[in-house]
Amino acid sequence: MKQLLSDNMSYAYNHKTYSTIKNITAAFFAAVMFILFPACSGNNKNLSDAIAENDTLPSMTSLGVTTLVSDSGITRYKIVTEEWLIFDKKNPPYWAFEKGVYLEKFDTLFRIDASIKADTAYYYEKKKLWELKGNVQILSQRGDKFETQQLFWDEKKEKVYSDKFIRIEQEDKSITGYGFESNQELTEYEIKNTTGMFTIEDNAVVTSTQQTNSLHNNSIKRDR
Repeated sequence: MKQLLSDNMSYAYNHKTYSTIKNITAAFFAAVMFILFPACSGNNKNLSDAIAENDTLPSMTSLGVTTLVSDSGITRYKIVTEEWLIFDKKNPPYWAFEKGVYLEKFDTLFRIDASIKADTAYYYEKKKLWELKGNVQILSQRGDKFETQQLFWDEKKEKVYSDKFIRIEQEDKSITGYGFESNQELTEYEIKNTTGMFTIEDNAVVTSTQQTNSLHNNSIKRDR
């Protein structure tokens, strides 16, 4: 009888100890998960942030660039820039020239159609669209000079256009206005809202009041 009682007490004690250990183990496991789960979540968040940040970084950076750019086997233009960034993971992907750019555009005979300077430029490769910003200056093959603060050059549509103020200097006169559209050779263009015309005589600029007043809210076209 003593042996049986002793065995029962031993069994009860061991069962109680096992239950206690089991409860301690479960509590310990819960505590560990409580500590580790936020850390894992944080790591995932940091990884997600890193991936998102990586998408905003340029895939290529080139410094001190002078290069010729071709399309369909034809050299289209020459680029000179201090910094050329390519963002091909952006939507839409684009090239960035944020430290100034100088372009020379060629015709099919490799003659310079126009030379272009701007403080900043973006090229949207899929759209074949240039956006030029800040002190944009263009010299056409014919010798006309164009100055504006923003200009778009659409290679697909073969058009150059702007809705900003523009100044055009021709051999004998200077024209100012808002809203500009041209072929990409800059030989046929239109200023949609002309604000002034100035004739050039003996290297001096003379304002023609009568001519200027008659041009307000009218357009001027220049053909070949």
